[in-house]
Amino acid sequence: MKQITLNGKKMTDKETAHEYIAKKLGFPEYYGKNLDALADCLWECCLDRYIRFNHFEEAEENLGEYAEMLLAVFTDVAEESTRIRFKKL
Repeated sequence: MKQITLNGKKMTDKETAHEYIAKKLGFPEYYGKNLDALADCLWECCLDRYIRFNHFEEAEENLGEYAEMLLAVFTDVAEESTRIRFKKL
């Protein structure tokens, strides 16, 4: 299982957060940069991945409630899949 670490410090606004996530997780060019597209791409592109989210507090400071929404997408997908693991650090 491949490990990928996301750094919340790099998520300064919604657009930057989605661009950063897409780059780190290797999403395709057509990634829609929204929560639904994030869930879809996690299912399509991130099987057999262990995704760690470091410095969540900084993302939360920058993104407010949207950081919690991002976290919920990662958590929900990981709970439904045996091939994706997720942990907030």
